[in-house]
Amino acid sequence: MKIGVFDSGIGGLTVLKQLIKNYPNNEYIYFGDTLNLPYGTKCINELEERSDKIINFLLKEKVDIIVIACGTISSNLYKQLKDRYEVPIIDVLTPTLKYIREENLEKIGVFATPMTIKSGFFNEVTQKSVSCPLFVPLIEERKIYTKECDNAVIEYLEELRGCKNIILGCTHYPILKEVISKYSSANLIDMGYCVSKYINITNEGKQKVTLYFSLLSDELTNNISSMLDIKYNIKEKIV
Repeated sequence: MKIGVFDSGIGGLTVLKQLIKNYPNNEYIYFGDTLNLPYGTKCINELEERSDKIINFLLKEKVDIIVIACGTISSNLYKQLKDRYEVPIIDVLTPTLKYIREENLEKIGVFATPMTIKSGFFNEVTQKSVSCPLFVPLIEERKIYTKECDNAVIEYLEELRGCKNIILGCTHYPILKEVISKYSSANLIDMGYCVSKYINITNEGKQKVTLYFSLLSDELTNNISSMLDIKYNIKEKIV
């Protein structure tokens, strides 16, 4: 089975990693739109234009299913994109809600991008929500283990005081799990794990992983190699 996965940058690799862990015997095509990140502050029209271009690229690669590994696009455009294309499209938020309900989790907060918070997607299950515009740039610029990152985490956690569970509502954020856990004992909900738990795909064939990014750099390739301990091909591709 050929599975397409896309995000604004390296965040979606947290979803890809979980999928490969549970379903290793597939071909994966990943697209990270690093030339146009971050997505979390873009308007709907911009997000829709980027999504359409990336999905059409993945369709040319003949994928059997597409995973939107981006909380911002999932929260704002999933229904439109799902209805627009014949290929099955999976978002990261719906499986996360399913997981929360099945586990009967309470006292839930969410870290997410400004556009995901604005969508109100998590309002029915969360007590508090925090927009975290600083996180994605810190992650993409490899500033995770810095005082600047610690300060941002501490600032955002203060707004979720009293929450026993925190949804990492952007797929970049699991990269900060170690830092967040230094300052909070809350259970961190990884959307990539939730997707891999509920997605309906086969596990037959030979593993092949191809990563496309709209802008490559040495910093990016170093980031990727620190995240993925599998064999992959990496290419630059503007769509």
